[in-house]
Amino acid sequence: MQTFIHAFQAKRNADLATPSSGTSRRSFIKLMTTAGAGLTLGVHLPAFAASATDTTGAKFEPNAFIRISEDNTVTILIKHLEMGQGVTTGLATIAADELDADWALVSTEAAPANANLYNNLLFGPVQGTGGSTAIANSFMQLRVAGAKARTMLVSAAAKLWKVPASDISVSKNVVSHQASGKSSSFGELAELAAMEAVPADDAVTLKKPDQFSLIGKTGTTRKDHGKSNGTATFTQDVQIEGMLTAVVAHPPSFGAKLISVDATDAKKSPGVVDVVQIPTGVAVVAKDFWSAKVGRDKLKLEWDRSAFTKSTDDLIKEYKTLADQKGLPARVEGDASGKLATADKVLEATYYFPFLAHAAMEPMNCVVLAEDDKCEMWYGAQLPTIDQFVAASILNIKPENIAINTVFAGGSFGRRANPQSDYVAETVMIANTQRGVPIKLVWTREDDMHAGYYRPMYVQKIRASLDDQGNVDAWEQRVVGQSIAAGTSFEDFMVKDGIDNSSVEGSSTLPYRIPHFAVELHTTKSPVPVLWWRSVGHTHNAFSTETFIDQLAHAAGKDPVAYRLNMLEGHPRLKGVLKLAAEKAGWDKPLPEGSARGIALHESFRTFVAQVAEVSVKNGEIVVERVVCAVDCGVAINPSNIEAQMQGGIGFGLSQTLESEITLKDGAVVQSNFHDYKVLRFAQMPTIDVHIVPSAEPPTGVGEPGTPPIAPAVANAVFALTGQRLTDLPLRLAKS
Repeated sequence: MQTFIHAFQAKRNADLATPSSGTSRRSFIKLMTTAGAGLTLGVHLPAFAASATDTTGAKFEPNAFIRISEDNTVTILIKHLEMGQGVTTGLATIAADELDADWALVSTEAAPANANLYNNLLFGPVQGTGGSTAIANSFMQLRVAGAKARTMLVSAAAKLWKVPASDISVSKNVVSHQASGKSSSFGELAELAAMEAVPADDAVTLKKPDQFSLIGKTGTTRKDHGKSNGTATFTQDVQIEGMLTAVVAHPPSFGAKLISVDATDAKKSPGVVDVVQIPTGVAVVAKDFWSAKVGRDKLKLEWDRSAFTKSTDDLIKEYKTLADQKGLPARVEGDASGKLATADKVLEATYYFPFLAHAAMEPMNCVVLAEDDKCEMWYGAQLPTIDQFVAASILNIKPENIAINTVFAGGSFGRRANPQSDYVAETVMIANTQRGVPIKLVWTREDDMHAGYYRPMYVQKIRASLDDQGNVDAWEQRVVGQSIAAGTSFEDFMVKDGIDNSSVEGSSTLPYRIPHFAVELHTTKSPVPVLWWRSVGHTHNAFSTETFIDQLAHAAGKDPVAYRLNMLEGHPRLKGVLKLAAEKAGWDKPLPEGSARGIALHESFRTFVAQVAEVSVKNGEIVVERVVCAVDCGVAINPSNIEAQMQGGIGFGLSQTLESEITLKDGAVVQSNFHDYKVLRFAQMPTIDVHIVPSAEPPTGVGEPGTPPIAPAVANAVFALTGQRLTDLPLRLAKS
């Protein structure tokens, strides 16, 4: 998602604070100009931000990220949404290490929605989580925050004890002067430290890597507490006195228009309070979820479904026709089409990638209390700045009067970071009709599957030729699919010369040395709503490019690993993970009969990943037995979390590899729940070995990069085992 949002820019002026009925999301984005990555440090929390957090007993707040209480607790405010990726622990680790805090005394708290203090430095003036940017944008920011707090504590102690600050040491929430034997806890010094001037960024000394006490260490306990014992708060857990629950009847097919509503029976249904028509459907508001759902089932709705009646097969046919035609250039080097026209032998393959649902374990939900001139919301806010603006536009109040209480989210994979703020906007629209009453909107799994957003469907066609030595001489790739940015407020910034980079990322950035190279794009239009999905364009482009490279290696009669290494000149980090994965997998060692290996590598979000998959076939089904993963993500903040994210990303990727697809019939989604939108089951999860490359490079993200290489690694292993070159996802073996 970084590809899209980093175009958000640094001018966030007073115009945004004044709602106008004529202001659109597009206008909001246009108000922004290119941002620099400055640090939000040395700033005391203003009253409106502090009021959104519990500051009981707080004595020392040196900046927007750290609070030290007199009971010696260190609270670190987390500006990114915790949705299972371990960002709470990672960010707390960075700040706590520079502060020399006792990890056992560190607590975490979601930061309030305030882009002035908590913006994503890689997005511009927008507070948001995505694109595997949380650690990358916060690393130096939180180190400096921790170092400033530490410096102020030391300075306070030096004045109190009348000793040089240079003679004072800090360890595990204790400030000590060895020569005099004096020591004090952070809590004891908090009030004095609060009187110290906040030092400038360049006045603090950051640790050298060999001085880290938490960063890079294994076994750091997670700080997103409560998930294992049921005490963690998710949106569904939020209960407010007098709260009503709403569900929405959405259109039965994409592009359908509501003709008539008969809510007579629904309004008579027990527990139903109101029926409200909103732009996206008809909402039933009731005293509880079940009453709302039963009431929704009693609605009599008539729809015009004529706008879009296509099925998946219709779209595939259209896409394949486009793939045979020249598209808009995304990257051109040399003369690929000319070389292919005169080549003696041209290899080609056509690929199909279905629509995919995000299918987060917690479907969309939100709680909103709208009052006359203010609004409070509770939910897993992934793009709070955008949500604030959307809510303010609906309620005709100022964005700063929208308070967001961010709670844990049960997964997202991109779904909660929506340019339209769809489910949030629905909740606010319903709450606008029930001013003063808390409203909880609940989407069922079926709602999310039928009326949600999807990873776009794609068809790709690749052609290539080899020279006399078996090297790739020419490569032509055509990508066909919808634009994620088109029709949204991001379009002006994310689409350049007709190219939405999310459609071609991973193919237009292919690292292999190829003299004549072309990637072209056909952008299709459809009422099917599409959105970034974990790893975005890399999910399909890694598959097509890495399986086709494997196909070329086989045609050249060369080992797939050696073939790739020969083409990766100038890419030492990709070479490094490729070699490491092959070595740890025993690439050159034979496997038992009935098993085979495949390999793939990919760079996404500035993280380099190579994976080797070992597969077998049992009862005609592909079984992934083992995956060896090598990852280079720069400085490893929490190795245990990196390992977990690689494992999770691989499991997520195996769902699209083996099981998942969204199909259409007559303009509507066929699938409805996990019985027919299948995801990986525990019994299908392979053994996964993760190897982290030691690095001094700045840290990059790990939430997404583990996903792209797994599908091509499995497909390449299937070819090695069966001789079947599978090009459509999910993978299906031909029946013998």
